[in-house]
Amino acid sequence: MHGWRARLGFLIPPGNPTIESEMPEMAPPGVSVHFSRMVAPGEGGTHAGQEERNRSQIQHIDQSADLLVKVKPSVMMLAHTASSYTLGVRAEAELIKRLEAKYQVQFATAFGSVVAALKTLGVNRIALGAPYAKEIMLQGKTLLEEHGFAVVSHGVLENVTNIFDETPERAYGLGRSVNTPQVEAVFLSGLGMPTIPILETLEQDLGKPVISAASAMMWNALQLAGVRNHVPGYGRLLAG
Repeated sequence: MHGWRARLGFLIPPGNPTIESEMPEMAPPGVSVHFSRMVAPGEGGTHAGQEERNRSQIQHIDQSADLLVKVKPSVMMLAHTASSYTLGVRAEAELIKRLEAKYQVQFATAFGSVVAALKTLGVNRIALGAPYAKEIMLQGKTLLEEHGFAVVSHGVLENVTNIFDETPERAYGLGRSVNTPQVEAVFLSGLGMPTIPILETLEQDLGKPVISAASAMMWNALQLAGVRNHVPGYGRLLAG
């Protein structure tokens, strides 16, 4: 590792600036962060064509991973939550198994990280908020339910033109809007929506755990890489 305790590799959609800023911000000292762009047609971050982009990224994932593996990452992560919604439980498990065998490196997904994080937090009744079109968000709701969680509240961010243009303030408002008294934890999906700056404040305001795909992905990547640092400032999941 040449002085690095771990190298984290993320396969990210084309055009997403949020992941490239949020992952290094959360990485503790001695952990380097690396990216490889996936292959997808059309304009990234828009509702139109999202399912087609998801399928393209999955189809061409080896092409992107072939480049990322050259930095010898401790972990490779599929950094696109909605791709898991397209895959479903069985196909995602098969993809992880195949890529781990091919590259001889630990492989995980953003959504799988969310599932692991919610289990670690010991919560079951979830609120789901996403900047996607409603049908994509409902795919996420179904997948959470297939993993045994009760999605008791859900909603989408209104008036989205491009997910990559969204703001932390809008992400905060989405989190508040999906919260109800019955909810044990709030999950904000969508790695293109900036969530990291508001997680700590939203947790304090709601009095319950709040995770995003970004915070869960970094937490899980560190766990898999054997890095046990607590990373304060991004909610109780990373604070330990």
